Amino acid sequence: MATKGSNYGDIHRYEPADESAGAAVAIVLLTVLEVVFVGLFTYGLFESWGVRESGNVYLGLLLGLLFINLGVILAIYRKEFLPDVMIVKKRRRKWEDLYVSEDGADGEQLGGDLGENLKRAIYPYYKK
Repeated sequence: MATKGSNYGDIHRYEPADESAGAAVAIVLLTVLEVVFVGLFTYGLFESWGVRESGNVYLGLLLGLLFINLGVILAIYRKEFLPDVMIVKKRRRKWEDLYVSEDGADGEQLGGDLGENLKRAIYPYYKK
């Protein structure tokens, strides 16, 4: 489904996710594996595997596998269950980001009217 609008913030393309059953099963199995990794890591901390000669390497490997597994779960979820949305964004000129009007884009003369500047410094809400 694509809309023809090209205004700032309009949705240009919206494609709903596939939501496949295979991806859901994969996420469930990887989540179970994640719980196993967390359990082994926690057990290793309580059993002081880190003070043994090769236990620190084993704990590091478990922690690495834990985060890699979590990354794979999040990647599958993002790919299979989140919609693909493209929003229209228009480039703006730099002076528009500074809330400067188009008339004031070139700036003002250095110094300007000294009396006017003094009035504005003393009373900021002074109108011209």
